[in-house]
Amino acid sequence: MLNARDTYKNNSINTASKEKLLIMLVDGGVKFAKIAKLAFKSNNLKEIHTNLVKTQDIFYELMITLDTDKGGVWAENLKSVYAFIIDRLSRCNIEKNEAILDEILPVIQDVSDMWHDVYNEVQKSKNN
Repeated sequence: MLNARDTYKNNSINTASKEKLLIMLVDGGVKFAKIAKLAFKSNNLKEIHTNLVKTQDIFYELMITLDTDKGGVWAENLKSVYAFIIDRLSRCNIEKNEAILDEILPVIQDVSDMWHDVYNEVQKSKNN
């Protein structure tokens, strides 16, 4: 049975625009990567694994939804960044190597920041 918070969350997702869904995804990527980082502090291997996989899944989703026909070289380059992130997260998970996560977390944050900037620009142009 869904509680009020889950119902709100489901409704938010079901009614969000494509742009807002993308923001929700990249925010989730940052969130789960940071949870994995915290799990390294307590050496909680299950929590590390679970959250690294969630982060990977988000970047797989971002990768497969890229429109390389419309986005051209920019989308292809972004796809390479996503593939790099996925590869490093996978290596981090296999080796349980926190240093790899430390290396990739700023890249994940940069991707999130970039999409937030794009989203804000789109919103500004809609309001003008």
